Amino acid sequence: QFPFGRRLPCDIYWHGVSFHDNDIFSGQVNKFPGMTEMVRKITLSRAVRTMQDLFPLEYNFYPRSWILPEEFSLFVDEVRMMKDGDPGWKPTFIVKPDGGCQGDGIYLIKDPSDIRLTGSIQSRPAVVQEYICKPLLVDKLKFDIRLYVLLKSLEPLEIYIAKDGLSRFCTEPYQEPTLKNLHQVFMHLTNYSLNIHSGNFIHSDSVSTGSKRTFSSILCKLSSRGADVKKLWSDIISLVIKTIIALTPELKVYYQSDIPAGKPGPTCFQILGFDILLMKNLKPMLLEVNANPSMRIEHEQELSPGVFGNVPSPVDEEVKVAVIRDTLRLVDPQKKKRKDDHFERQHIESYKNKINVRYNYFLCYRCQASEHISEAGEELLDTGRADRPRYDSAESPEADLPSLCLKQVFPKYAKQFSYLRLVDRVAALFIRFLGVKGTTKLGPTGFRTFIRNCKLSNSSFSMASVDILYIDITRRWNSMGIEHKESGMCLQAFVEAFFCLAQKKYKSLPLHEQVTLLIEFCEYHLAALDEKRLVCGRG
Repeated sequence: QFPFGRRLPCDIYWHGVSFHDNDIFSGQVNKFPGMTEMVRKITLSRAVRTMQDLFPLEYNFYPRSWILPEEFSLFVDEVRMMKDGDPGWKPTFIVKPDGGCQGDGIYLIKDPSDIRLTGSIQSRPAVVQEYICKPLLVDKLKFDIRLYVLLKSLEPLEIYIAKDGLSRFCTEPYQEPTLKNLHQVFMHLTNYSLNIHSGNFIHSDSVSTGSKRTFSSILCKLSSRGADVKKLWSDIISLVIKTIIALTPELKVYYQSDIPAGKPGPTCFQILGFDILLMKNLKPMLLEVNANPSMRIEHEQELSPGVFGNVPSPVDEEVKVAVIRDTLRLVDPQKKKRKDDHFERQHIESYKNKINVRYNYFLCYRCQASEHISEAGEELLDTGRADRPRYDSAESPEADLPSLCLKQVFPKYAKQFSYLRLVDRVAALFIRFLGVKGTTKLGPTGFRTFIRNCKLSNSSFSMASVDILYIDITRRWNSMGIEHKESGMCLQAFVEAFFCLAQKKYKSLPLHEQVTLLIEFCEYHLAALDEKRLVCGRG
């Protein structure tokens, strides 16, 4: 451990909380710049909401959310409208402080008037969400799932999901929320850090019993009841990929700010904790994403009256050790070198065999030659397959390790999800016009250049109108109480402006079609401009 930093270069840097070291010029860091900010409750809600505007059906795995205090009036009005439309609707809402963790400050309400709009809500913004009243129960208890996801690369996007996770249980039998039980946190909140203080919390040496179990043990139980576990896993994978697609545009802005293109710097990877709740019908719902999931494999226990100590937790050890071990295996810088050396040897052996085959060809009758070459080709393929175990067992340090617990889901399933990556393309436009490397805000000149280069101004949308649009949207986003190190238009504000331009240009189409058409329009004109500059440069 190097609490005061390390000057000598490393292959892998494992930071405790966030990416914070600007003196790293090579290697790999286990945190992405901006990830901690991106998965805060408000930022995550905004990112998912943008995707819900574009693809409402694909992003229906996140509860309806409002941001406090700025959307309090909107929250009150929308709830009133929904109640007027359905008098029998009796909702419950959950209020979560933006920077809260481990269940701190979370509470349930039945009506918007119950929100504690004190001074703290102004200084500590929050997200209020529709509470999921009908969760799946096991042993009459509510539980959530902590799944570990490795974001191995942003560009190209590479995502892995651990094949097993944790199931964290409440410690009181679940009942649907009423005014009488709203405050019973051990019934409604699944946070381990809360429930561990309950007298009903059960530490178990088994991974399939107690208040914390493996997710695989829950899947076995569901499978024995006849549930379609394969579909459930497919839905969870879809949820994870879609959530990361929602986060990547702004992560790329942070990334280019801390590690500008063309300058020496590390690559990044990160283990994320996805908290997911299963509804009664087995539909997975995203609760939140944790940038720094706990990797502790022990828990505190009273060893004798008044004496506490840390004891091993078998369920944590089974899941977390595999995640850390296999993350290091996937990012191991020596692994590529070993593979390259191995395949180079294979290539040489293959080349020798091909020469022998060609030599034998001249010793055979022409009519038999094709048969011999064909057979030799099959032998070569068999030899290649036989060589691999020899490489794995004799030369690889991984020979004695179990198979990877991390399953690649992207780019493996890229074809199914690539159409969702519209905001990524908007972010690429935003980054192009930032101008100064290392910034995250677009100035008025950069916005005007974007409009001009993409040929978006015309007689009905003058450059004066462009300036008004820039000022109005930027001023509103800057007044939302977000911390600003620099002035200008942030990515979310640019996305809003872009959507506004798309709606002006392509009327009476669904929003995602409008945005797609405008992206293609901009990309076409920028490609033409680049080509023109290239020709001029050659001239």
